[in-house]
Amino acid sequence: MTDPQGPLADLLVVDCATVLAGPGCARHLADFGADVVKVERPDGGDSLRRLGFMDPDGSDSLWWKIAARNKRVVALDLKDPDDLATMRRLLAEADVLVENFRPGTLERLGLDPADLIAANPKLVVTRVTGFGQTGPYRDRPGFATQAEALSGFAAINGEVDGPPLLPPIALTDEVTAIAAAFATMVAVHSGVGQVVDVNLIESMLQLMGPLVPLYGMTGQTVERLGGGIFSTVPRNTYRTADDRWVAVSTSSESVAARVMDLVGLGDDERMATFAGRMAHRDEVDARMAEWMAARTQEQALTEFEAVDAAAAPVYDMADIYADEHYQSRDAIVTVDGVPMPNVLARLSATPGQVRWAGRGPDADGAEIRKD
Repeated sequence: MTDPQGPLADLLVVDCATVLAGPGCARHLADFGADVVKVERPDGGDSLRRLGFMDPDGSDSLWWKIAARNKRVVALDLKDPDDLATMRRLLAEADVLVENFRPGTLERLGLDPADLIAANPKLVVTRVTGFGQTGPYRDRPGFATQAEALSGFAAINGEVDGPPLLPPIALTDEVTAIAAAFATMVAVHSGVGQVVDVNLIESMLQLMGPLVPLYGMTGQTVERLGGGIFSTVPRNTYRTADDRWVAVSTSSESVAARVMDLVGLGDDERMATFAGRMAHRDEVDARMAEWMAARTQEQALTEFEAVDAAAAPVYDMADIYADEHYQSRDAIVTVDGVPMPNVLARLSATPGQVRWAGRGPDADGAEIRKD
């Protein structure tokens, strides 16, 4: 049996966060059935409604349609005594509060987490900031760009002789949203009301993996490698004869051996190990690029598949929409006329569901105030 309401249907979550990691955290909880009440300002609503590409119907941004999906919406002015009282009544019953004000703002509004938890001992207060609730940077405004620069990500992202590059998507916010949702559920599972301190820079630092101990133990940093990666060669994107692109990975020794055979380097003992290929990165990459340039994308992919090696065409969004695998898994669902990514993970017994897109200002205000 599956529960159509979702496995988190017994959770009441109050979301008063905005762009973008905090709302993303609450969205993941809502996707799995939590009753998420999105609190936004009465004067124009959440700024996310106006960020980036707009819905062609002229209503709100596509960011809002996704980030506020599956949430009930109420407009509250937390500086107004009556609205603040409504907020306190919500929090007296809630299981989770998600906020991303600068440290100290919640306290100045009269919603000190210590007081909220004293009144509601089960309450988990998830605080999403740029730099965390402590430390010398705590009071700085925190945005993804800073985290991408400060975490080490930008330093290793980009072409060898080019500038450090920032990602062209909201990478930090999306990663932090997942981290915050995970940490929130750990706290809820503990059964103890508490504060969850999640921040952008440390969420991105998690992605640096072995680069952290590498410097701590040896003093070594890594350089930008374009589409390459420090530990695997070849690993890059390569242009084909028909001016398309193929991405190649050889992070398994057995796969790497098959690729070396395929491109004519299998008999070269220097290329027999990870270390050897790393030491001769330029030579391997040059041979790989030459091999790809002599074939169409279809030919190259067919030959890689024949030797059970890892390669993929480089897709744009049009390719994703046309791909049979994405289609077969319903990876993109259309709700209220808006196509959007489906839920983050598939649960066999208690699946999540996208039930509605982000709603208009104060769409559920009367119902929430009455409740």
